[in-house]
Amino acid sequence: MTREGLKELVAKMTLEEKAAMCSGADFWHTEAVERLGIPAMMVSDGPHGLRKQDQEADNLGVNDSIKAVCFPAGCGTAASFNRELITKMGEALGEECQAEGVGVILGPAVNIKRSPLCGRNFEYYSEDPYVASEIAGALIAGVQSKNVGTSIKHFLANNQEHRRLSSSSEIDERTLREIYLAAFEGAVKKQKPWTVMCSYNRINGTYAAENKEMLTDVLRKEWGFDGFVVSDWGAVNDRVPDLEAGLDLEMPSSGGVNDRLIVEAVKEGRLKEEVLDQAVENILNIVFRYEENRDKTAVFDRDKDHELAKKVAEETCVLLKNEDSILPLEEKAEIAFIGKYAGKPRYQGGGSSHINSHKVTSAWDCVKDWGNVSFAEGFRDDVDKTDEALLTEAVELAKKAKAAVIFAGLPDSFESEGFDRTHMRMPDCQNELIARVAAVQPNTVVVLHNGSPVEMPWADQVKGILEAYLGGQAVGAAVVDILFGKVNPSGKLPETFPCQLEDNPSYLYYSGEGDRVEYREGVFVGYRYYDKKKMAVRFPFGYGLSYTTFAYSEPKISAQRIQDTDTVTIRVDVTNTGDRAGKEVVQLYVSAPDSKVIRPVRELRGFDKIELAPGETKMVSFTLDKRAFAYWNTDIHDWYVESGKYLIQIGSSSRDIAIEQEVYVESTRRLPRHYTMDTPFGDLMDDPEAMKLLEPLMQIDFLEKKEDEDTTDAAAEAITADMKDAMVKYMPLRGSFSFASGRVTPRQLQEVLDKLNG
Repeated sequence: MTREGLKELVAKMTLEEKAAMCSGADFWHTEAVERLGIPAMMVSDGPHGLRKQDQEADNLGVNDSIKAVCFPAGCGTAASFNRELITKMGEALGEECQAEGVGVILGPAVNIKRSPLCGRNFEYYSEDPYVASEIAGALIAGVQSKNVGTSIKHFLANNQEHRRLSSSSEIDERTLREIYLAAFEGAVKKQKPWTVMCSYNRINGTYAAENKEMLTDVLRKEWGFDGFVVSDWGAVNDRVPDLEAGLDLEMPSSGGVNDRLIVEAVKEGRLKEEVLDQAVENILNIVFRYEENRDKTAVFDRDKDHELAKKVAEETCVLLKNEDSILPLEEKAEIAFIGKYAGKPRYQGGGSSHINSHKVTSAWDCVKDWGNVSFAEGFRDDVDKTDEALLTEAVELAKKAKAAVIFAGLPDSFESEGFDRTHMRMPDCQNELIARVAAVQPNTVVVLHNGSPVEMPWADQVKGILEAYLGGQAVGAAVVDILFGKVNPSGKLPETFPCQLEDNPSYLYYSGEGDRVEYREGVFVGYRYYDKKKMAVRFPFGYGLSYTTFAYSEPKISAQRIQDTDTVTIRVDVTNTGDRAGKEVVQLYVSAPDSKVIRPVRELRGFDKIELAPGETKMVSFTLDKRAFAYWNTDIHDWYVESGKYLIQIGSSSRDIAIEQEVYVESTRRLPRHYTMDTPFGDLMDDPEAMKLLEPLMQIDFLEKKEDEDTTDAAAEAITADMKDAMVKYMPLRGSFSFASGRVTPRQLQEVLDKLNG
């Protein structure tokens, strides 16, 4: 239906019908108006599977939902760095939604992984906004290609579960733009999600649900969003101001309470009816977009999607350590599988994204009939207490094997929606198990099932570490194929693994005081902080090993000098120098070594995943525009590129830069000048126009010895050239009156400032 048609339809609705349309009919449906042919539309939780509920409804995963396919969670899909694969996953989700009559799936979740402690990190993608935006965009593209909508969430700055319904994320403008808004921006602009879900929390004191600056000024006017904004379930604070701010749909139903408030506000003149009309039009635009493209004959193949879930899981696994090439294992060797998660994998998180999986494949299921692989449970995960009988059994089994594989990680009680972790440790019983097994079995490999980084006190005691994240219902089969070499691991870390929690940049401020959460680390989130500090980390951002090796050629750049309105293209050849086929994630970072602004050492600006046969070479191409070099300037409230030298760095992690290319970027925008009498001389020294006007003044030696001064030679010698330069550089302009012996007057200087500022 066209926008004109929608306006005509809205004009036929009563005030009460329009108010009701802005609230859910129940927990999962929009309101229908039968007399006007307006259908209801169902929405359902996601984002890595369909959590459609038939009867008892809830938003926390308490009650059962239909059988569906559980794909890897966001923590894992981001590790794939594979846009095409995640688009296929999105297509499968879209097909499932069409078959089940679901118009919008509630995802993806792109909140930044500010701290390892966030209980919902398993659902989020990355500490880096570019990765989060690109992977989210890939999922959105896939789902919406099947004429089903997505709901990118949680807008905005919902980076902890602690007091999430009332806390205020206190973030400066530049950090908000470069990190937290940027995670949403690219996906919204490029892939145009049908809906955006606002978060529970406040941003700088204003609830997300009534934040006009974010919901209207940024999201709609600046980014061009044309869908509807829906509240997180129960996030509405004050319905009428929320509506005015740009919150179109309240979920779930308020039972008519807020509908009546809207009607009263319109009748009393406190709410313009055209504001209500626009919200209704936004909602109906999506309802009819789905209804007019709905395929009521659609079906989907769960077994086929299970195989796709396995392929995704294969690429989400990150090989973190492979000492002495312990992996891949010999398929016929005596191997001990140890740990509860070998038999019953922890493959998804708890809460609104919890999927009722139609089947789950464990690692033990895949090998129990081989005859050469044995199993011991090793630990309980319902309580963090060492079970000596289980531990002893595991140690004895490990002694007899050629190698031991321990399946460990975080239990549901350690990470889930609704609460945050209090530390970064794995359960003590698991750490003890790993240490005890490694003490008797030198060929020990650890497979991790977790949604966020963990401390690894045993990392130097084991030969292999494979991070499987929360890999979905087929993770067991994917892990086995990697362990035994049928699949070459190709995942990369979308987040830094610090050595200990205290190293994290948000450690001192995380969770806040009361409802006030200060993001004092600013733009230095994740690797931006660790790399700036040159801090040792357990595993860096972008890191991941392979069973093969890759070599990078010298890059070719389309221009050595550009303006910020231009683009520049960088091409690099990558060769598989090993004897196995493999996939490499080529990562491009941009560094501004001469910046006058406090910036990270490098920032990810591009990535591409390629597959190479042994000896094969492929060219990878990146095109960079203004945003790749820009920072958010708070004086002009816009993106700005400093004129100067930039380094384009290409490698396999933020700490493994293989090649580097220099480019000079010239800014085409002049920043406004605000010189005053309090401005230090040094601030004007980089401004050619200012220096020209101030040239007579700069000839004055402010520290020259006066003829009648009795100064010893030693004191005079103490005033070095460097000292003079520094004192002049940091002297406010007004200071010149005290040292210029009347040769400079306030009026003269003010005339110069007026010319510069004009």
